[in-house]
Formats: sequence, structure tokens, C-alpha cells
Amino acid sequence: MSWHADSALMETYALGVLDQAHASSIEAHLLRCKRCRDTITHHVGRSRLDGMWAGIEERLEPARTGVVERILGLFGTPDHVARLLAATPSLRLSWFAALAVALGFAAGAASAGGMGVLLFLLVAPLIPLAGVAVAYGPRVDPTYEIGLAAPMRSFRLLMIRAIAVLVTSTAFVGLAAMAVPHLGWMAAAWLLPSLGLSTANLALSSYWSPHRVTGVLVAAWATAVVLSERLSSVQYAAFRAAPQAVFAIIAAASILILARRREAFDVRRRA
Repeated sequence: MSWHADSALMETYALGVLDQAHASSIEAHLLRCKRCRDTITHHVGRSRLDGMWAGIEERLEPARTGVVERILGLFGTPDHVARLLAATPSLRLSWFAALAVALGFAAGAASAGGMGVLLFLLVAPLIPLAGVAVAYGPRVDPTYEIGLAAPMRSFRLLMIRAIAVLVTSTAFVGLAAMAVPHLGWMAAAWLLPSLGLSTANLALSSYWSPHRVTGVLVAAWATAVVLSERLSSVQYAAFRAAPQAVFAIIAAASILILARRREAFDVRRRA
């Protein structure tokens, strides 16, 4: 909208006597207009705000501390950060259970050698990618709308959650890789692809829907691994030195894009 509500209209809205159609229009405008938000503060008394907040506090039950939140507290994580992390879909026990099943299957296949190792290397980078994809965003995060309205910037919240998911997912995959016998240097060959795919997912999600970006990246990664294995005379070609360097460059470029596009995460995204 290009218009701004005048002071009289703001006063009528603040008193609660404005009709529903105009009130809804003003509320939609206030979400985007700092000037009008500043104007309306002069028409809403502090005592009224305090009374409304007191009423909300009376109706709210103290939130129970979950397992993840308690564990984070043991490591000295600040309470507000622990609460934000505990609400991350990909840091829940159900997610870790699904992750363990997927890794168990992949590690079992890798133990058989041959194509099983390739399958493990293909799946391993997708675990952190999937975790980051469902860490924050519409339809996957029950606190998404609240996060947009919270004092903490959405980009900072996304980074806190993404880093936590990357660390935990990478640790899980690393343990699974070490449990597979005779992998040798291949036990770490998935690390740079994982970092490149996960950071690319974050960067591209500043332009497009996170779900679409994740789908495209998964398809591109699987296609690249399969084609490189079929067309190259070298085994595990997608995990050799040159592709590793490419993924390092992708990760660095994605971090730069994220730094430049951080404001995009403060706007509500389509599912």
C-alpha cells in the first residue's frame, strides 16, 4: 500500500470502535509500515498495554521443558536459545529415530562393499541437507509465524537452528561412517558435499520455496553421483579431489549469498 493512515483514523482504531473492514486493512498495513506503527503508539496508553499483557500472562500455562531443551541447558546454552532450538522440527527425538533408521540401512549396505559404499556416500550428504530443509519455514515449523513477529531476526534464528542441525546430523553420519569397516579415506568423502548442499539449500531458499530447492538439490546430487560413476573410469568419481574443490567453492559462495540476502528471511515465505 502507498497510503498512510491519518492520526484520527489511528485513534479510532486504537479505541476499538473502527469497523471490521477498515480495521483489517489497517492491521495489514501496519505489518509493512514503520511510520504508521510509530504513529499508533501515541494513541495506545501504556496502562492499556500492560493490562493486556497481564491478561495474557494469567492465561498462559508455564511451558514444560523438553528433553532437548534440558540437554542444551546442561551444556550452558542460554534459556532463550535452548527454547528456540527445542522447537526445531529436525532436532526432535522422532527425527533422530528416522535418521538412525536411514543411517543404519546405509551403513549396512556399505558394509557389503561395492555399490553399498556408493549408496552410503550418496545418502550421507542428504541427511544434513534434509535436516536443514525442515529446520525453519512455513508448514514445517510450528513456530514460524511467531518467529516472524519476534524481536529476534528470522535470519539469526535460521542460522542458530541450521548450525545446530548441521552439527548434530554431521556427528550422527560421522559415527555411522566410522562404524563401517574398510572405508578408509572414503569415511570423510561426504563431508564437503554435505556442507556444499546444505549451504546451497539455505542460500537458494532466500529466492525460492525451501521445499522446491531441496527437491532440486536432491535430484541434482543423485543424478551427478550416478552419472559420474557410469561415465568415469575412476571409482567414486563424484568424491575425488576436483568435485571436493567444487563443493568447497559452492559452500563459500552460498555463505556470501546468505550474508547479502539475509533480509529476505524476514519476509513471510510461501510453503
